[in-house]
Amino acid sequence: MLRILVFSLVIALSSVAHFAAAQGPLVPGTGTRIWYDDFENEEWEYVPNNPKASHEQDNQVRLPGGMSKNKMWGESSKRGHPDHIERFHTPPDGIEGSEGSLLMMTLQSNVPGRPSGDLGQDDLICRIPGSYAVSSYPSCVVRVYLQPFDKWEQYSAAASFGFRATVMGSRQKQSGGGLFSFNKTEREQSWPGIFIEHQLTKEGSRAFWVIRGSERGDFRGPEITETGWYTIGMSFTPDGRCHYYISKGVDDLTAEDRVGSHKPYNYTIESVQGMFFNVFNHDDGKSWSTPWIIDDPAFYLGRGGRPAR
Repeated sequence: MLRILVFSLVIALSSVAHFAAAQGPLVPGTGTRIWYDDFENEEWEYVPNNPKASHEQDNQVRLPGGMSKNKMWGESSKRGHPDHIERFHTPPDGIEGSEGSLLMMTLQSNVPGRPSGDLGQDDLICRIPGSYAVSSYPSCVVRVYLQPFDKWEQYSAAASFGFRATVMGSRQKQSGGGLFSFNKTEREQSWPGIFIEHQLTKEGSRAFWVIRGSERGDFRGPEITETGWYTIGMSFTPDGRCHYYISKGVDDLTAEDRVGSHKPYNYTIESVQGMFFNVFNHDDGKSWSTPWIIDDPAFYLGRGGRPAR
């Protein structure tokens, strides 16, 4: 009898695992929207409370930190916020009916008031409450407007823009050696994302999507040959993978827009704590970053149908 029960349990667990694997990637924007900002309120405003944080460089947080008046956006205590954050008129060919978007630019991307001459980055945090297990199928989506290349910062850098998630994951690591070797579980927070890389060549600007990351690290995605609006998103599934999606235009993402599915840096993702944006520039005290415009960022849970906008 015990053998039959054990066998039945094994079959049941196998079926659950097979079912989970069979679910496959999740299109970002599926399910119930739990956090969302469309910037349509003409009173939308970000209060910077400068000087901003630069804890990553000099251990200075400089409270109280920046915050939007609707309390949905906040400064990163690690790196500080972009120096210019403004509700902005939506560029042409955006979401139908949209009048407001968000413009982000930065100037002092390392320590405020102390230009370094190096590539730096600032963060703008979406204040999504809670932490969500991958079993709840979290995902995030945003529309991003790419200015004509002649308006990009004229500096060839590793990255110019990033859309990222905060996740917790684990992986097995071998320790010791010989007869005394053993595997231990490492748990670590990480920040997978979709980046835009800008290069200056003799022929002019070139830009690429960069995925951070795969099991082996970051990898370059498609080249960006057209500017204008794009829709990008990430989703997270119970197999511990992040699925990356990119599409030209502002239509909802589809299964055909997936550019990769990975366990970032070989960590099995267990939970998602939120999402945020990076803005990069050459921190020389005078070169503003490329002006980045986003619209309708949203965070979702579940596998159900899409909610109405």
